[in-house]
Amino acid sequence: MMKALLKKIRIALALLCMLASGFVVHAQSKTVTGTVVEENGSVLPGVSVLEKGTTNGTVTDVNGRFTIQVAPGATLVISFVGMKTAEVEVGSQTNLAVTLEANVSELEEVVVVGYGATKKSDLTGSVVQVSGNDLRKMPVSTIAESLTGRLAGVRVTATEGSPDAEINIRVRGGTSLSQDNNPLYIVDGFPVNSISDISPSDIETITVLKDASSTAIYGSRGANGVVLITTKGGGSDGKVTVNYNTFAGVKKIAKTLDVLSPEDYVKWQYEYALLRDNLSSYENYFGSYNDSDLYAGLKGNNWQRQIYGRTGTVFSNDLSVRGGTDKFNYSMNYARFQEKAIMIGSDFVRDNITVRLNNKPNKKVSLGFTLRYANTVIDGGGANEQNEVSSADSRLKHSVGYAPIPIPGITSGADDTDEQTAGDLVNPITATWDNNRYQQRRNYNIGGSFGWKILDNLQLKIEGGLDTYNYLDNRFYGLTTYFVGNRPAAANQNHPAVILRDRKEFRLRNTNTLNYDFKGILSSDHNLNLLVGQEVLTKEVNRVTSEIHGFPKFFNSDKAFRLTNQGIPISVENYYEPDEKLLSFFTRVNYIFKNRYVLEGVYRADGSSKFMGDNVWGYFPSVSGAWKISEENFMKGSSNWINDLKVRTSYGIAGNNNIPVGQTLTMFESRTNTWMNGFDNYWSASTIMANPNLKWETTYTRNLGLDFSLLKGRIYGTVEYYHNNTKDLLLEFPTPGTGYTSQYRNIGETENKGWDVALSYIVLDHKNYGLTVSINTNFNRNKIVSLGELEAITAGTNSNWASTQIGRDFDVRVGGSLGAMYGYLNDGRYEVSDFEGYNSSTGRWILKSDVADASGVVGSGVGNARPGMMKLKDMNGDGIVNQDDQRVIGNYNPKHSGGFTLTGYAFGFDLTAAFNYTYGNQIYNANKIEFTTANLNNQYRNLSSIMADGVRWTNVNAAGQLVTDPTELAALNTNTTMWSPYMNRYVFSDWAVENGSFLRLNTLTLGYTLPESLATKAHLRNLRIYTTGYNVWLLTNYSGFDPEVSTRRRTPYTPGVDYSAYPRSRQVVMGLSFNF
Repeated sequence: MMKALLKKIRIALALLCMLASGFVVHAQSKTVTGTVVEENGSVLPGVSVLEKGTTNGTVTDVNGRFTIQVAPGATLVISFVGMKTAEVEVGSQTNLAVTLEANVSELEEVVVVGYGATKKSDLTGSVVQVSGNDLRKMPVSTIAESLTGRLAGVRVTATEGSPDAEINIRVRGGTSLSQDNNPLYIVDGFPVNSISDISPSDIETITVLKDASSTAIYGSRGANGVVLITTKGGGSDGKVTVNYNTFAGVKKIAKTLDVLSPEDYVKWQYEYALLRDNLSSYENYFGSYNDSDLYAGLKGNNWQRQIYGRTGTVFSNDLSVRGGTDKFNYSMNYARFQEKAIMIGSDFVRDNITVRLNNKPNKKVSLGFTLRYANTVIDGGGANEQNEVSSADSRLKHSVGYAPIPIPGITSGADDTDEQTAGDLVNPITATWDNNRYQQRRNYNIGGSFGWKILDNLQLKIEGGLDTYNYLDNRFYGLTTYFVGNRPAAANQNHPAVILRDRKEFRLRNTNTLNYDFKGILSSDHNLNLLVGQEVLTKEVNRVTSEIHGFPKFFNSDKAFRLTNQGIPISVENYYEPDEKLLSFFTRVNYIFKNRYVLEGVYRADGSSKFMGDNVWGYFPSVSGAWKISEENFMKGSSNWINDLKVRTSYGIAGNNNIPVGQTLTMFESRTNTWMNGFDNYWSASTIMANPNLKWETTYTRNLGLDFSLLKGRIYGTVEYYHNNTKDLLLEFPTPGTGYTSQYRNIGETENKGWDVALSYIVLDHKNYGLTVSINTNFNRNKIVSLGELEAITAGTNSNWASTQIGRDFDVRVGGSLGAMYGYLNDGRYEVSDFEGYNSSTGRWILKSDVADASGVVGSGVGNARPGMMKLKDMNGDGIVNQDDQRVIGNYNPKHSGGFTLTGYAFGFDLTAAFNYTYGNQIYNANKIEFTTANLNNQYRNLSSIMADGVRWTNVNAAGQLVTDPTELAALNTNTTMWSPYMNRYVFSDWAVENGSFLRLNTLTLGYTLPESLATKAHLRNLRIYTTGYNVWLLTNYSGFDPEVSTRRRTPYTPGVDYSAYPRSRQVVMGLSFNF
């Protein structure tokens, strides 16, 4: 009893103590009330009021009032979107009056522009920018990847999924028809060929100039837009900061194409042999028809998985050291990115070293030095290369089309009479190693600058730079390649061969600018700035190409590249391009009146060595203005919800001289196999006729924009309309009968017009959590206004993936647009009802008189139309389907494209989801045509699963007999939907033009940053761990590997073709970053 009583007493005492402690805590807390207003006295509802260091908080009501209980000595953190966060010590106060200041940092943000920088609020041109902080949230292998879907009017696409895939950046659709439409890339003031070899972690900001008022300062090089990249500099606080970021991950192929099962494959081989009246070609390898049951349920060899299905890996390490004072600072960065790709024999390594030094020996002089080194090595020949001798060497074709089961005498590679029937059937693994490639890109860039503050308002800046670029491209052709069977002389055919290419570029740049700021000279209502400058650019190019044949048959690529003396040298071509020189003078005037009205004028003159006489110089003016409506007095009453409102307009002219050097004079090229004047000669005339009258291609741009910021910066964005016309297009004009293939001429005009829209909404913005949604889109319409004396361009409009079987498959004509696909309109298939009957004596079907005959295009294998053959529409009604019935059947250009990004954070966690999309574009699915066609040379090739038994038209009944009776044949195909794959040639129709629209979750990153208190204990300033997924999710109706593709790039007239593209992968990485 006593023990039980004592137990109850202890429990009671414990409860009393708990209650007492509660009273003490309550007694120690205090109630605080207050009101939050902005600077003009307007109350602020919805303001976050948080007790610092706790989760105790509240928000203000509609009258800006709040009530909160806090501990003595507490500090309140008061925050609101668009306002500066305030911290208020409570002390003995119980009633607080808090005034929040507007956060103008958004408008005061400095934006990099040509040869300088300006406040974002003072911009008059079309400029978009991404900061390094945004880029650091998503680890990427290239800068271009981080821009995908993030900037309005800037479309970034990768041509395929290989590690070294070409990245296309188009600003508002591009301007030229036949020349390069990539923008000008400027890194720390120096123009570069590509941004693929720059480490993303070394970027401070990326700015894209979109209209001529912004790009005219770059003159002839800015017609397609300008991408300005500023790399990170050193510090100024006297401290040394070390940053390290590393991530590692794996990647797998995202999708494979479905092919025939072994059972369906064998059934098709049987039907093919019957249609060819060559049943022995089946029985020699598969047995009798009754043996087909042996293949039922048999699992075939997935060659796509064997070639592209390995688990790829990525590793990235990035180390930077930064520090200094306001007099001297430095930045050093080393980054290494390694990738073992999903395709066997495909690897990628990039090393980057950057050093930046800045010194201010006194108040008037500043010195700068930059050194950048990049070394990129790419191993592997990829899936297919656009400039290969023949599409017969397509590695993707072999991996999809190779037989799913072993066929002794065919797949073994043994010499066999039916080997020629198999056409270019090659074991996919052998084909991969027989088409090997080694590339190395090595780039050195050295730059220096001298700044002198001559007067308080006058500054001189002298910049100089040297850029060297060395590109090695070694190709190996093994025994199974089309090259070694056709290119070398007969004695060297069927022996391995190599082509070794070495390209060297050497660039020099000197830029001198004077900047005069009239601040302090004029009254406070006026702000005037004047910039004048001069620039010189020179470029030298040397190319050496060596071709070596006749290596021993057992040589692989490694032996051939190392032991070139074991082959037979065929040619060595040493080609020097004439030096390219550009001399420029430019000026820019910027005037601001009462911080409301902004006016800017730019004028640049460029003299180019690519032109002659009066055409050497091009002149590129622009004028732009902006009205800050929100600064007007009549807008003050709306300032509580309209924080910024600005209208911009601009007009400008930009030029383009992007043609090969030496087109105004007859040029000679070095050759070892040229016959001139009865002698072997090392020189030959160029195949392109000279044109001394060439002049600048010129783009005229108009831009109208509206910038806005609403609800204290919670909603902000831009809406722009643009209209660009490019005249005097530099085009290659065919010149038959002259002894030359073509001549560059100034012909025609194109038009691009559309809208750019960007909108951001800060959904939540608190100290411990927040969410921002950003969306952008571009509507661009492209039109060919004129082609001079031509109505259409036909040269170069053949994508050539099927050699000459298809012919011209793109249409470039007045009134159309670049990227218009040209072919036949599919009309399903010929049914038995389309025929009068079957003539057993001739073995031919008799087509009804009112049914058009497409056999001249498609071919049935027997010379005339037959049931089950692909049917095409007779557009002109003459009863015969031929080239006159071809039409524009698709377009590569999207109706609109863009992306949206979700960025959130909560209690140390951060989440970024970046989407990109295109809508309304078409893809030319050449793979679809190839893998549904079994022409006369492709008997043993596998086909797409849409040609499976029971889906495709069949001419064979259950007894294995070829059916010619109309009634039986119709009944046999009652439930089939596809035509027969048996035809004479490939046919391009709208059936192979697919909707390329897609929505992709491009990157998804989840990170966690360790609290500062814990990081400090580890002697770190910051520690973050993260994981990122790439190509996470894709919504599309496209049946191919991926809708973001364009592989036939030999000519700019044929975009959007999907043929033998390197498949895209899906990737996941985990990373760690910290600094101290």
